[in-house]
Amino acid sequence: MENLIALKDLRLNMEKYATEVKAGKSFIVLKQSKPLFKISPVEESGEWEEVADFTKIKKGGVNLDELLSRL
Repeated sequence: MENLIALKDLRLNMEKYATEVKAGKSFIVLKQSKPLFKISPVEESGEWEEVADFTKIKKGGVNLDELLSRL
């Protein structure tokens, strides 16, 4: 069974819940006793993909206006 927490409790104790999620726990967040959303650890399954590395264009990144002008 998932751990249930109130939205207000999450707001007041964010650091505590962030640590628990990092350790592998999941929570269902409730607002007025109704499920609102679920928080759970990010799965390291390789789903993240590098789309662009702006440091290869210019060390320290690139200005947004400069980037848009190149498109």
